[in-house]
Amino acid sequence: MPMKSTTKSKIRTFDLRGADDLAPTALIRRDHETALRDLKSDSFFQPVKDHYGPYEVILSVEENRLVFRIINDAGQELPMLVLSVKPYQRLIKDYFLIVHSYDEAVREGKPSRIEAIDMGRRGLHNEGAELLMERLSDKILLDLNTARRLFSLICVLHSGKALMWR
Repeated sequence: MPMKSTTKSKIRTFDLRGADDLAPTALIRRDHETALRDLKSDSFFQPVKDHYGPYEVILSVEENRLVFRIINDAGQELPMLVLSVKPYQRLIKDYFLIVHSYDEAVREGKPSRIEAIDMGRRGLHNEGAELLMERLSDKILLDLNTARRLFSLICVLHSGKALMWR
């Protein structure tokens, strides 16, 4: 069943805590900026037990866990959601390998390689989005595009840690 976004099932503001001190590549910076812009303009985000959106969402990583803080339109803080990062580690590592490959292909000026890498990146985003939707299904309903954007931002938050996981 397709999810229809209304003003009550949207993200009004999104804050990514802990991404200020990162020095991402151009692709990561672009993913970050695009995801934030797109989340604010077009998202389907509906906490299962609350229908008082649009929502303010704050995403951070604390003690190796993803932490979602959500505030509804009435100013009420919803119960904090905490997810283990472990199921995402492989996908996040792969994301940064793809970013590295993409940067190399751009430097080498190989359009066909850039296109192939970009297709792989889209597939990886879909896999990350589906995992996020599955893990949040009993807490927050998301459409695929919203989940893809959130997955991008989860990767941005881990740009310093991904190297340690290798």
